[in-house]
Amino acid sequence: MLLSGGASLTDLDARARDILRRIVETYLETGEPVGSRTVSRGGLALSPASIRNTMQDLTMAGLLASPHTSAGRVPTHAGLRLFVDGLLEIGDLSEEERREIDGRLAGRGRSFEEALDEASVLLSGLAGGAGIVAAPVRASGVKHVEFVPLAADEALAVLVAEDGTVENRLMRLSAGVTPATLREASNFLNARLKGRPLAEARAEMTVELERARRELDTAAARLVEDGLAAWAGGAERERALIVRGRANLLQDREALEDLERVRGLMEDLEQKAQLIGLLDGVAEAEGVRIFIGAETRLFSLSGSAVVAAPYMSGRQRVLGAIGVIGPARLNYARIIPLVDYTARVLGRMLDGNDT
Repeated sequence: MLLSGGASLTDLDARARDILRRIVETYLETGEPVGSRTVSRGGLALSPASIRNTMQDLTMAGLLASPHTSAGRVPTHAGLRLFVDGLLEIGDLSEEERREIDGRLAGRGRSFEEALDEASVLLSGLAGGAGIVAAPVRASGVKHVEFVPLAADEALAVLVAEDGTVENRLMRLSAGVTPATLREASNFLNARLKGRPLAEARAEMTVELERARRELDTAAARLVEDGLAAWAGGAERERALIVRGRANLLQDREALEDLERVRGLMEDLEQKAQLIGLLDGVAEAEGVRIFIGAETRLFSLSGSAVVAAPYMSGRQRVLGAIGVIGPARLNYARIIPLVDYTARVLGRMLDGNDT
């Protein structure tokens, strides 16, 4: 993986890797620029001059930067990424922390929806950032669909799922749609959707609809397309995005010195569709994913970081993702196992409560 300046982990010798690791760890702990004297006090058997030369090389490689007039250095987002990918020593949770997570998420009588909310609160408290959770895409099979006429130019598209939930969408009807057309479209969809999750069937339905146009009335084919779009679009709009702990982001001293960046981050957190899109991308991967600064378009201006992991049912079906958002100066060694374990606890809860 090439970074700005062309540097990669394999390009760095042992001395450069050690100095980069020490600088990043000190910066993550203090939030202050790190100078050569500070590095040398860590027990490194090198003169301050040798350390300064190596720090200069790391700066030229785009891994460190010198803020303002300070003689010290701070890691760039590329330096943080290199540290996270190859130099970070990830810690582990204590038994007490594991028991707390287990107890708070799987409390007596707690529903899965309540557990999702509690998970975001828990992560924001333990990690010191904002906890985020994307609720699952509903994956119950379709039980019945029907287009119910309301007026000459309006119908109600009704979808009943096998879990008992009902989605109703008002639809404008084009000219030429008759009660017979509504029945034809309803029968076509019921024959192909029954027992299948809508999201799973949609892609195949689009292809099949092209072949079925010869069998369907033109108005009925258009009605089928509009109905699929209405149900699917409604499901996306109604997906819950839980964000807890925004106030934690205001307690970072470095961030408060840049109020414009804080304002940008708060605006980012209001972008529900983009946040869900980010977490859906995490759900397609395995394990914990980390995004730093411009690695996500959503947080490129605020320079924030995201640590997220998918949660899945006992049948290994990915349902959603959970994570932490905060400044790039996150305590990655602590937050990565927190997010990973919390996601696995949510997954265990789904074994007997698959959505």
